Amino acid sequence: MTETNICAWALNHPLEREYHDREWGVPVYDDRILFEFVTLEGAQAGLSWITILKKREGYRQAFLDYDIAQLAQKGEHDVEVIIEQFDVVKHRGKIASVFTNARATLELIQEYGSLSNALWQFVDNQPLINHWESMSQVPASTPTSKAMSKFLKKRGFKFVGETICYSLMQATGMVNDHLIDCPKKHR
Repeated sequence: MTETNICAWALNHPLEREYHDREWGVPVYDDRILFEFVTLEGAQAGLSWITILKKREGYRQAFLDYDIAQLAQKGEHDVEVIIEQFDVVKHRGKIASVFTNARATLELIQEYGSLSNALWQFVDNQPLINHWESMSQVPASTPTSKAMSKFLKKRGFKFVGETICYSLMQATGMVNDHLIDCPKKHR
Protein backbone atom coordinates (compact mmCIF):
# COMPACT_ATOMS: atom_id res chain seq x y z
CA MET A 1 0.00 0.00 0.00
CA THR A 2 1.71 3.19 -1.09
CA GLU A 3 1.45 6.29 1.05
CA THR A 4 0.31 8.42 -1.88
CA ASN A 5 -2.82 6.31 -2.38
CA ILE A 6 -4.02 6.38 1.23
CA CYS A 7 -6.73 8.87 2.18
CA ALA A 8 -4.69 11.95 3.12
CA TRP A 9 -6.30 12.53 6.53
CA ALA A 10 -4.89 9.19 7.74
CA LEU A 11 -1.24 10.06 7.14
CA ASN A 12 -0.67 12.46 10.03
CA HIS A 13 -0.50 10.07 12.98
CA PRO A 14 -0.11 6.29 13.46
CA LEU A 15 -3.45 6.10 15.32
CA GLU A 16 -5.24 7.70 12.38
CA ARG A 17 -3.55 5.29 9.97
CA GLU A 18 -4.51 2.26 12.07
CA TYR A 19 -8.10 3.51 12.39
CA HIS A 20 -8.26 4.17 8.62
CA ASP A 21 -6.84 0.76 7.74
CA ARG A 22 -8.93 -1.29 10.18
CA GLU A 23 -12.21 0.51 10.84
CA TRP A 24 -13.10 3.58 8.79
CA GLY A 25 -15.70 2.73 6.19
CA VAL A 26 -16.25 -0.86 7.35
CA PRO A 27 -20.00 -1.50 7.75
CA VAL A 28 -21.05 -1.69 11.42
CA TYR A 29 -24.38 -3.20 12.48
CA ASP A 30 -23.68 -3.83 16.17
CA ASP A 31 -25.69 -1.41 18.34
CA ARG A 32 -22.96 -1.08 20.97
CA ILE A 33 -20.34 -0.12 18.38
CA LEU A 34 -22.76 2.20 16.60
CA PHE A 35 -23.47 3.89 19.94
CA GLU A 36 -19.74 4.22 20.54
CA PHE A 37 -19.45 6.11 17.25
CA VAL A 38 -22.46 8.31 18.03
CA THR A 39 -20.61 9.21 21.23
CA LEU A 40 -17.17 9.69 19.69
CA GLU A 41 -18.39 11.69 16.71
CA GLY A 42 -20.37 13.96 19.04
CA ALA A 43 -17.29 14.38 21.26
CA GLN A 44 -15.26 15.39 18.23
CA ALA A 45 -17.42 18.44 17.45
CA GLY A 46 -15.01 21.37 17.23
CA LEU A 47 -11.97 19.14 17.78
CA SER A 48 -9.67 16.97 15.68
CA TRP A 49 -10.31 13.25 15.24
CA ILE A 50 -6.83 12.43 16.56
CA THR A 51 -7.78 14.07 19.87
CA ILE A 52 -10.68 11.62 20.16
CA LEU A 53 -8.68 8.59 19.02
CA LYS A 54 -6.08 9.30 21.72
CA LYS A 55 -8.87 9.33 24.33
CA ARG A 56 -10.81 6.37 22.95
CA GLU A 57 -9.86 3.98 25.73
CA GLY A 58 -10.81 6.62 28.30
CA TYR A 59 -14.23 6.85 26.67
CA ARG A 60 -14.69 3.08 26.80
CA GLN A 61 -13.86 3.09 30.50
CA ALA A 62 -15.94 6.15 31.36
CA PHE A 63 -18.98 4.95 29.46
CA LEU A 64 -19.03 1.33 30.61
CA ASP A 65 -17.86 -0.06 27.26
CA TYR A 66 -21.00 1.51 25.79
CA ASP A 67 -23.53 -0.57 27.69
CA ILE A 68 -26.56 1.40 26.49
CA ALA A 69 -28.96 0.16 29.19
CA GLN A 70 -26.55 1.07 32.01
CA LEU A 71 -25.76 4.45 30.49
CA ALA A 72 -29.46 5.23 30.22
CA GLN A 73 -29.62 5.05 34.02
CA LYS A 74 -26.92 7.70 34.45
CA GLY A 75 -27.52 11.43 34.70
CA GLU A 76 -26.12 14.85 35.49
CA HIS A 77 -24.65 13.70 38.82
CA ASP A 78 -22.38 11.27 36.93
CA VAL A 79 -20.85 13.97 34.73
CA GLU A 80 -18.53 15.31 37.44
CA VAL A 81 -17.23 11.82 38.25
CA ILE A 82 -16.36 11.25 34.60
CA ILE A 83 -14.63 14.63 34.34
CA GLU A 84 -12.55 13.89 37.43
CA GLN A 85 -11.72 10.24 36.82
CA PHE A 86 -11.46 9.58 33.08
CA ASP A 87 -9.44 10.74 30.10
CA VAL A 88 -12.27 12.22 28.02
CA VAL A 89 -13.00 15.65 26.57
CA LYS A 90 -13.99 17.68 29.64
CA HIS A 91 -17.14 19.18 28.14
CA ARG A 92 -20.14 18.77 30.44
CA GLY A 93 -22.68 18.97 27.63
CA LYS A 94 -20.94 16.33 25.56
CA ILE A 95 -20.61 14.00 28.54
CA ALA A 96 -24.23 14.47 29.61
CA SER A 97 -25.34 13.86 26.02
CA VAL A 98 -24.10 10.27 26.25
CA PHE A 99 -26.71 9.53 28.90
CA THR A 100 -29.45 11.40 27.04
CA ASN A 101 -28.51 9.61 23.82
CA ALA A 102 -28.54 6.23 25.59
CA ARG A 103 -32.14 6.83 26.72
CA ALA A 104 -33.10 7.96 23.22
CA THR A 105 -31.36 4.89 21.79
CA LEU A 106 -33.42 2.57 23.98
CA GLU A 107 -36.56 4.20 22.60
CA LEU A 108 -35.31 3.75 19.04
CA ILE A 109 -34.54 0.10 19.76
CA GLN A 110 -38.07 -0.35 21.04
CA GLU A 111 -39.48 1.24 17.89
CA TYR A 112 -37.10 -0.13 15.23
CA GLY A 113 -35.77 -3.32 16.81
CA SER A 114 -32.21 -1.97 16.92
CA LEU A 115 -30.18 1.20 16.64
CA SER A 116 -28.72 -0.36 13.52
CA ASN A 117 -32.13 -0.60 11.84
CA ALA A 118 -32.92 3.01 12.76
CA LEU A 119 -29.64 4.36 11.33
CA TRP A 120 -29.13 2.11 8.32
CA GLN A 121 -32.60 2.96 6.99
CA PHE A 122 -31.10 6.24 5.75
CA VAL A 123 -29.00 4.36 3.18
CA ASP A 124 -31.62 1.70 2.40
CA ASN A 125 -29.53 -0.80 4.39
CA GLN A 126 -26.75 -0.70 1.77
CA PRO A 127 -23.46 1.20 1.98
CA LEU A 128 -23.30 4.19 -0.34
CA ILE A 129 -20.12 3.93 -2.39
CA ASN A 130 -18.71 7.26 -3.48
CA HIS A 131 -15.96 7.68 -6.07
CA TRP A 132 -13.88 10.63 -4.92
CA GLU A 133 -10.51 11.32 -6.50
CA SER A 134 -9.35 13.78 -3.83
CA MET A 135 -10.26 14.65 -0.26
CA SER A 136 -11.40 18.09 -1.44
CA GLN A 137 -14.37 16.40 -3.14
CA VAL A 138 -15.62 14.71 0.04
CA PRO A 139 -18.54 16.68 1.49
CA ALA A 140 -18.89 17.65 5.14
CA SER A 141 -22.59 16.78 5.04
CA THR A 142 -25.22 15.57 2.60
CA PRO A 143 -29.01 15.64 2.34
CA THR A 144 -28.96 12.12 3.84
CA SER A 145 -26.89 13.17 6.86
CA LYS A 146 -29.16 16.18 7.27
CA ALA A 147 -32.21 13.86 7.31
CA MET A 148 -30.50 11.56 9.84
CA SER A 149 -29.66 14.54 12.04
CA LYS A 150 -33.23 15.81 11.96
CA PHE A 151 -34.53 12.31 12.75
CA LEU A 152 -32.19 11.87 15.74
CA LYS A 153 -32.74 15.37 17.13
CA LYS A 154 -36.51 14.89 16.94
CA ARG A 155 -36.05 11.78 19.08
CA GLY A 156 -34.03 13.62 21.73
CA PHE A 157 -30.44 12.97 20.67
CA LYS A 158 -27.81 15.65 21.34
CA PHE A 159 -24.62 16.47 19.40
CA VAL A 160 -25.94 14.90 16.19
CA GLY A 161 -25.74 17.72 13.66
CA GLU A 162 -25.61 16.97 9.95
CA THR A 163 -21.79 17.08 9.82
CA ILE A 164 -21.52 14.78 12.84
CA CYS A 165 -24.04 12.42 11.22
CA TYR A 166 -22.03 12.36 8.01
CA SER A 167 -18.87 11.53 9.95
CA LEU A 168 -20.85 8.79 11.72
CA MET A 169 -21.97 7.43 8.35
CA GLN A 170 -18.38 7.42 7.08
CA ALA A 171 -16.99 5.83 10.23
CA THR A 172 -19.53 3.02 10.30
CA GLY A 173 -19.48 2.20 6.61
CA MET A 174 -22.90 3.55 5.73
CA VAL A 175 -20.88 5.64 3.30
CA ASN A 176 -17.60 4.51 1.75
CA ASP A 177 -15.60 7.68 1.18
CA HIS A 178 -12.20 6.09 0.67
CA LEU A 179 -10.59 7.72 -2.35
CA ILE A 180 -10.81 5.67 -5.54
CA ASP A 181 -7.08 4.84 -5.43
CA CYS A 182 -7.06 3.92 -1.73
CA PRO A 183 -6.34 0.20 -1.21
CA LYS A 184 -9.06 0.12 1.46
CA LYS A 185 -11.74 1.23 -1.02
CA HIS A 186 -12.83 -2.30 -1.91
CA ARG A 187 -12.42 -4.34 1.26
